[in-house]
Amino acid sequence: MVTFVPSRPGPLADVPSFHRAIGGAESNVACTLARAGHTTSWVSRVGADGFGDHLVDTIAAAGVDVGAVQRDPRRPTGVYFRTAQERATTAAGPSERAEVVYYRKGSAASALSPALVRRSDVWAGRVLHLTGITGALSASCRALMARLTHREPGRPLVSFDVNHRPALWHDADPWQLAELARGCDLVFVGEDEAQAAWGLPDADAVRAALPEPAMLVVKQGAAGATVFTSAGAELPEGLGDLGDLSGLGDLDGSGGAGASGGAGASGGAGGPGGDAGRGGVRLQVPAPAVEVVAHVGAGDAFAAGFLSATLRGLPLRDRMRHGHLLAAAALTVADDLAVPPDRARTDALAALDDAAWGRLRLGPGWTRDAGGEVPG
Repeated sequence: MVTFVPSRPGPLADVPSFHRAIGGAESNVACTLARAGHTTSWVSRVGADGFGDHLVDTIAAAGVDVGAVQRDPRRPTGVYFRTAQERATTAAGPSERAEVVYYRKGSAASALSPALVRRSDVWAGRVLHLTGITGALSASCRALMARLTHREPGRPLVSFDVNHRPALWHDADPWQLAELARGCDLVFVGEDEAQAAWGLPDADAVRAALPEPAMLVVKQGAAGATVFTSAGAELPEGLGDLGDLSGLGDLDGSGGAGASGGAGASGGAGGPGGDAGRGGVRLQVPAPAVEVVAHVGAGDAFAAGFLSATLRGLPLRDRMRHGHLLAAAALTVADDLAVPPDRARTDALAALDDAAWGRLRLGPGWTRDAGGEVPG
């Protein structure tokens, strides 16, 4: 979509002008991964209009292959207007947090369907990343998502970010997002959106409701995130090895640095909702302290960081830390997309010992070594 961001704070009714930007969870992840040094492509549909030109040109300029993007001469490119805080987790949404108005009905992307997407395009990489936003656009989009999340031999690792948007699900059941998630290998969901969409109170309840994914990451805001893994899960070659889990701290949730005693951190080995009974792992990784400029795009950046580290075969704790670091890059800029820190610096920060990681303070400009307090 094309995004229109207010030129000043306040309700949309009071904003006199807007800045044009690009939006879209999947394209955000693709752009961030490309900027982090990975080969990515974006599969979608846009209108044969100026907004479609802008989207395709901007995403291509980030290093993403846009050869599979279709142009629709009859349907327009979707647009939306938002206040500074993009996501509301309830249908009404606290006005001080978010106000979003979508103009997507009848858009080019809403016409996506199984007949319009070639398997050779979506199975071309090692990872296929999807989000629940696409499934909310239309019945044909939900049919496409059902096909792409169907388990079958030969598919790449299927990554799915729930990305519940209440304004897009007002006439459909958000439990359909859970059904899509069950067919995926790696799932990302915010604890707050799981509460709003499904009435699930915490990370362990989410895992109990979604036992099928080999990896489930429940994001918990400033407290960090909890990852659950299943033992013996069959993943594409090179993507299933979680690395050495030794030295991660106390995995029973008693407050060790690798499994912080924050929200949802109890119940590790043998705990409620944990995977240890199935031979899996439950690991809570705290987030660094961040001086937030805007929350927009942080979830997409977290997914990109986790996927980048997964593609590189890094240990599970480091995958989580890479997610936190790329989220911090997005949190410390005003736009949806941030330029991630260079790989060497990200690796160095992710490898900090637990005490140094706990002292990490990141502010605007930290990715350019111009801001934030970063321990040596």
